[in-house]
Amino acid sequence: MARNDRFLKACRKEPVDCTPIWMMRQAGRYLPEYREIRSKYSFIEMCKTPELVVEVTLQPIRRFELDAAIIFADILLPLEHMGIDFEFTKDDGPQIKNPVRTMKEVERMRSFDVEEKMDYLLNSIKLVRKELDGKVPLIGFSGAPFTLASYIIEGGGSRNYIHTKTMMYTKPETWHLLMEKLVDMVVKYLNAQIKAGVQAIQIFDSWVGCLSPSDYEEFILPHQKKLIENLDKSVPCIHFAFGASHLLKYVKEAGGDVIGLDWRINIDEAWKILNYEPAVQGNLDPAALYGSKDYIKKRVSDILNRVENRNGHIFNLGHGILPTVPVENAKYLIDLVHELSSR
Repeated sequence: MARNDRFLKACRKEPVDCTPIWMMRQAGRYLPEYREIRSKYSFIEMCKTPELVVEVTLQPIRRFELDAAIIFADILLPLEHMGIDFEFTKDDGPQIKNPVRTMKEVERMRSFDVEEKMDYLLNSIKLVRKELDGKVPLIGFSGAPFTLASYIIEGGGSRNYIHTKTMMYTKPETWHLLMEKLVDMVVKYLNAQIKAGVQAIQIFDSWVGCLSPSDYEEFILPHQKKLIENLDKSVPCIHFAFGASHLLKYVKEAGGDVIGLDWRINIDEAWKILNYEPAVQGNLDPAALYGSKDYIKKRVSDILNRVENRNGHIFNLGHGILPTVPVENAKYLIDLVHELSSR
């Protein structure tokens, strides 16, 4: 058990001494010590070298009073073992070299043994747990099937998801087979991380906000539900659908002990839609960290006031921390959340 377990307590909606906080992409480019390592190694080399993963995962934990660590990895890593060839361009944006758009191409995607092929990640998890020595819990993660599918189909990031939606609307059987293969992989991948020692998992559905409620219900919900139902229940599951405040009802139906929220909806409204059943995580706009200290305090106070000390709130940004955020503002945010929410 972690000595500081307020994050895990909040996931379970138990009382805490103050609101826990961690930040998506907290191990990353806004930290000078991260940039120093990144100047010597490619992004993929960093992800695949356990010693570097340990170092980068722990950098924000050494620097700040965060309530959880998250393993340093990338959501695309397992795809290479399914036969997807990708690279990260110099601004770390992913490019898929062999997009998948036909039934034949989906059928060619293979399943793989996670413990054998992703041993570098599982070893990294074990090493990080050892180094953390119970200081804070460790979070593992995966991309959600829709988000992974959209990268695989589009060939990278997209604004309109034309290829993805075209497959859904014109080749539904191809779409559903692709989703089934991805669900199967993500279940094995996350369960292997849990077995290796992560104490919570997060599913990132980064691009699902591009869908209408009816499309989510038809093309995503059954798959996402199946995924979450098949996860090892010994650790909490955070389900984060970005840009998806219009889909919250369905996101809740898909499952998750904690629902992640971006900044496009007030946290009290969102929690009400969720019927106060799951815990919630979020929902500060990452750009707020470019504001003055007074502005940051105003935004943090607003979120905490809306939550009203209800059990089950984890403070986070509504998306990843941005690379040029001043480090002192990140520190100010973390300390402020603890101070203002002290029970």
